[in-house]
Amino acid sequence: MARTALITGGLSGIGAATAARFAAEGIAVVTIDLAEGADVVLDVTDADAVAAAAASIGPVDIVVNSAGVVGPNKPLWEVDPAEWARIFAVNVHGTFNVCRSFVPGMRDRGWGRIVNMASIAGKEGNPNMSAYSASKAAVIGLTKSLGKELAASGVLVNAIAPALIETPMNAATAPEIVQRLTELIPMRRVGRADEVAELISWLASDKISFSTGAVYDISGGRATY
Repeated sequence: MARTALITGGLSGIGAATAARFAAEGIAVVTIDLAEGADVVLDVTDADAVAAAAASIGPVDIVVNSAGVVGPNKPLWEVDPAEWARIFAVNVHGTFNVCRSFVPGMRDRGWGRIVNMASIAGKEGNPNMSAYSASKAAVIGLTKSLGKELAASGVLVNAIAPALIETPMNAATAPEIVQRLTELIPMRRVGRADEVAELISWLASDKISFSTGAVYDISGGRATY
């Protein structure tokens, strides 16, 4: 059966790797991104724009919420409220907006797969990254709740919690923080976007049938629970 996947943040990093993986599997891909070149150029923080896009795109079987930002690298008491709000607007509200707009169609058709991008930071908390860590914890909570709400519908909702992955988003992270986060990984290396795309591919397929509201670590051994 031909399926269609929607990928936010689909032009770079994990989103782009996932788009390439899906295309190789014969899945039609619709990318959403702020950058020109995406199939749909929009800001996922704009709820009205996301709803309008959902109406124009039509039926979607798979949603991958990969759009995200890291935010400031500093202690919580130095974080400006506008910085905090921006991190939550993209990482949390963006995920909410996309799920809210596309879930009804999936429910009506009785099949769907949603993969939300969390982070190991959302489980463990990274120092000097309180806004990012808190936003990814919120994505985990959203995923667990939505997974339960849709458990009997044929729509499965799961999250991925990567450790540090080599992506353009993380390229802007301070070198000393990259080094510290890499040292926390027992494999002593950062992950690759294509490795994450491999896990997303499984979570978006028929091969997964008895898991929803779960968080899958891909952390080179860093995850402790």
